[in-house]
Amino acid sequence: MEPKPHWSPDADFSSCPFFIRRMDTMGLIKPAEAPVAQLPLIGFIYVTSGEVLVNVDGTPFLCQPGQILLIPQQHPFAIRYYRSAMGYTGGFAPSMLADSKPLRYLSAPLHQGFWFDEGAFMAELFNMLATSFEKGDSAFVEKGLDLLLSRLKPNLPAVLPAAVSSFLESVFDAGRMPGTIAFYADEAGISENYLSRLVKQATGRSVGAWIDIVRIQRAKRLLSSTDLPVIDIAASVGVEDQSYFSRLFKKETGITPSAFRKKMQG
Repeated sequence: MEPKPHWSPDADFSSCPFFIRRMDTMGLIKPAEAPVAQLPLIGFIYVTSGEVLVNVDGTPFLCQPGQILLIPQQHPFAIRYYRSAMGYTGGFAPSMLADSKPLRYLSAPLHQGFWFDEGAFMAELFNMLATSFEKGDSAFVEKGLDLLLSRLKPNLPAVLPAAVSSFLESVFDAGRMPGTIAFYADEAGISENYLSRLVKQATGRSVGAWIDIVRIQRAKRLLSSTDLPVIDIAASVGVEDQSYFSRLFKKETGITPSAFRKKMQG
């Protein structure tokens, strides 16, 4: 099998019907956004710990431990956010499967959770797939993919409620300033309390926490790529109080904005 290619529009998959990488973002603070990719393969992400927010065709999918995201061929996607995520990413061609009929109608992303013993089984299956790929054992890869496919349920509904999905799509929109809870509730046509409850139940994190994540994410990019004063960066992400911004930034990253800039530009 060919070396593991990157998720890039320029990658050549003509001689690589399958690839898998071990995902480990522990400690990574790189602020740049991942580029949008389109694979001629069916892409997948399986998370064993942490979380990854992936945007596919303009729709966000929050992948948490024990969850898999299957991305149809040629559908544009990009990772919007991650936090200490570990697991596996990769892609495969339908031709790798003994029976690809179950994926014939995969026209939309498939997001599915595996819990308890089943989740542990899936984690070990992906580990064996990665080990076999690294050793060039294509025979086991084919059998492992067939076993993976047998565990998928294409007719399951999306994990995130529509209101939560719309909120995440809106708050991560790079062309908009992060708003308030009231703003997003009004946009969704529901009360602040109801939106807060839905988001907390579905993601394990509050609306305000997601807003702060986006603010810090954008601040990281500005600190690493510009010489704007910290006070101006704070204002550009919707925080007028520089002292509060510095406290928030340190709470999320463990270091001050100035220290982060020095580290990234050093």
